Amino acid sequence: MSGKAFGVCVASLVLAAGAVAGLGGTAAATPPGVPSAATAARELAALTVAADGSMSGYDRDKFPHWHTVSGSCDTRETVLDRDGDGVEAGSDCAPTSGSWTSPYDGDTWSQPSDVDIDHMVPLAAAWRTGASSWTAARREAFANDLDSPQLWAVTDNVNQSKGDQTPDTWKPPLESEWCEYSRAYTHVKYLYDLTVNAAEEGALEDMLATC
Repeated sequence: MSGKAFGVCVASLVLAAGAVAGLGGTAAATPPGVPSAATAARELAALTVAADGSMSGYDRDKFPHWHTVSGSCDTRETVLDRDGDGVEAGSDCAPTSGSWTSPYDGDTWSQPSDVDIDHMVPLAAAWRTGASSWTAARREAFANDLDSPQLWAVTDNVNQSKGDQTPDTWKPPLESEWCEYSRAYTHVKYLYDLTVNAAEEGALEDMLATC
């Protein structure tokens, strides 16, 4: 595990929060640890630029996620509570009410089933840029990291359109989000000593220039 601090917590969640209509006006929550644009630029310059590695051997199960955080609450439920507005939950920790505003597209949802938990740096993208050589414990820490800007509550369809793409092939629909997105993405890559390919690096530089 790298000497650079990176959060150990819980991960990849498909949060849902559904039927939106009329819930505008709520600001999207920002996960912890998003650096300034200047810091992100320095971190990007420090990353190793290299061609992506092979996807051979990849399986999402090699990044154990949705582990218990506290009591009956797992990572997904913890992010839903952290990033929602007016969230109330039952004894099983599942949300029973609340609203969630997706920073990627600005839409607001009231049903958890309409919200996914996005890994800022996708698991598959991490695998081909360094995580294939990690221990299972480090991959679990990455997939469940609540301390860095790795986990985001976003509209499910937007998350599904992103898939395992990196910033050179996918960007948030809201251009106003590109600055924050690139800062968060760069920081996670930096914390976990992951490489970037040349196209990815160029896309991040362009997005940081919008800050």
